[in-house]
Amino acid sequence: MTVEEFKSKMSVNKTEVKQNPHTGKCFFVYGFETGAVSEKFIHGEITNPVISQVCSPDTGDMFYMLHQKGDNGAPTLATL
Repeated sequence: MTVEEFKSKMSVNKTEVKQNPHTGKCFFVYGFETGAVSEKFIHGEITNPVISQVCSPDTGDMFYMLHQKGDNGAPTLATL
C-alpha cells in the first residue's frame, strides 16, 4: 500500500524513518509501533515508497516493511 494508505489504515499522521546508530539499519516509526526499512533507503534508491506486510521465513512473524514499489522480484500480471 502507499504510505498515505498505510497512515490512514493505522490512523497516524506521519511515519518517520530513523537509523539505529549502533547497527546503521533503518526502521520506521508509526505511532508507538515500528517497521522495517529496505537497505536501499540509505542509498537513496527509494523513489516510489510503499509499505507491505511481510512474513519472516525464519520465525513466521508478520511485520511491515517500507520498500521500493516493485522490489519483490515478482512480475506484475495485472493492475486492477
